[in-house]
Amino acid sequence: MAVVLGINAVFHDPAAAVVVDGRIVACAEEERFSRRKHGKESVPFSTWELPSEAARWCLAEAGVDPEDVDAVGYSYDPDLAAPTSSVMAADWEGLRTLYARRAPRFLSTALPGLDPARVRSVAHHVAHAASAYLASPHAASAVMVLDGRGERSSYLAGAADGTRFRPLVRQDLPHSLGLLYEDLTEHLGFHRSSDEYKVMGLAAYGEPRFLPAMRRAITTTAGRFHVRDVSWEDFAPHAQGEWTEQHADLAASVQARLEEVLLELGGWLHDATGASALTIAGGVGLNCVANSRLWREGPFRDVWIQPAAGDAGTALGAALAVAAAMGDEIEPMQTAALGRGWSDAEVRDTLATARITHEAPGDLADAVAGLLADDQVVAWFQGRSEYGPRALGHRSLLADPRRRDNLERLNDVKGREQFRPLAPMVTLERAPDIFDGPLPSPYMTFTHRVREPWAEQIPAVVHVDGTARIQTVDRNEEPLVAALLDAFERRTGVPVLINTSLNTAGRPIVDSPRDVLELFGSTPVDALVIGPYLAVRNAERRKAAA
Repeated sequence: MAVVLGINAVFHDPAAAVVVDGRIVACAEEERFSRRKHGKESVPFSTWELPSEAARWCLAEAGVDPEDVDAVGYSYDPDLAAPTSSVMAADWEGLRTLYARRAPRFLSTALPGLDPARVRSVAHHVAHAASAYLASPHAASAVMVLDGRGERSSYLAGAADGTRFRPLVRQDLPHSLGLLYEDLTEHLGFHRSSDEYKVMGLAAYGEPRFLPAMRRAITTTAGRFHVRDVSWEDFAPHAQGEWTEQHADLAASVQARLEEVLLELGGWLHDATGASALTIAGGVGLNCVANSRLWREGPFRDVWIQPAAGDAGTALGAALAVAAAMGDEIEPMQTAALGRGWSDAEVRDTLATARITHEAPGDLADAVAGLLADDQVVAWFQGRSEYGPRALGHRSLLADPRRRDNLERLNDVKGREQFRPLAPMVTLERAPDIFDGPLPSPYMTFTHRVREPWAEQIPAVVHVDGTARIQTVDRNEEPLVAALLDAFERRTGVPVLINTSLNTAGRPIVDSPRDVLELFGSTPVDALVIGPYLAVRNAERRKAAA
């Protein structure tokens, strides 16, 4: 029985997690505290830049002091690292030595009382893998980890049975599907290592006419892949904020080849393991279009994606891996709502301090459904914040999906590119009537085809390719969100709402009441729901008009 702190401070998305006696208690990303998206500046190999605020909060949420921590899992093993083109071999040993001396000491400095001797290095991809197979509902599974890079590899696949993981194949650098996609992301005018999802969205507007060239550039054999250098200029010029048909076709071609490669790797892995379930982590695991094709065309009966599949999730994976090694029985992940929450009294005090006029409706869900049916945009702040990049009904912007122009409207509110889609939320029991794809889908890790009778009724959440990245709502786990969806359906006949993350471009998802009040005060959002309270912009003028 152990208290284990997990830390990710490598490359990007620093985060912390606490696992107590095998149960996930708290997980948080540093960006939610620092308000800097992805948590830190782009400093290569800054393996000792720590998620200090997130770690302190996680321990406080677990009710333990740093001296009570039995072990720390750090999701990076410097002994596995190798020089790269950007770091000279002569300097690499110095970096490894610096990590070995400084990282544990930095932890004990940030968390006074923590014994630095309790810090254990967990290989980056092993931490990713543990965040998938140990957190998933499957007792046994094939495991696939795909990202840009770990210490010296970009891919790890194996088989898990209980807490035991058997690696089967690794792909060494420089071959990397994640880095290839990052390179394309940069060429298309987006930020690498953070904007890959924009490429995925843009791909739906193009045709994969460069797919033959991508098949020559990316090949697979015996469960591994080989990536040749690609000159993107041969297909489309570097984008400068304007995207042409060429850019969309290039995005579509790389996306299509990525999907094919996942199917090829998945087929090999299924043959090697015989597993009926596949669990996935790593940044590529956030490519919900590829996930859906793997689910639909691949050999596995079930596919489960870690909702914090990116590097932030390695904090949880490192903690789970260490806890399992210490003999704890691991409880599967029950929810992604593992971050900070606020009491009604704290929310009320914040509203009073900010002098925000508000009320506490007797039927909050019905009152908000009325606003949404009246085409109001609602900021929705409830319970604990989500771990990972998706807003899942705790830190969300909600709107009416029946109005096509709400897609442009919300993208304007958030300062996003207009080609980017919005996601729908729907109760689990209504989802099969409207969407075709893997169910349940509580974490927005898949895209679903929108059934033809419904596509015209909810145009704001139907992407150009006829799909939607849905979130299913289990009313036993999210009764208030389910009640809101029910109330909206009673008023409109449509059991779906737009659900997009509660933030603006370049900013992390809001985490605290203060964060959401800043957003409410600076954007054209019509209403704010925070805990049991409802604040409506220009409420008095609306009453007079009514």
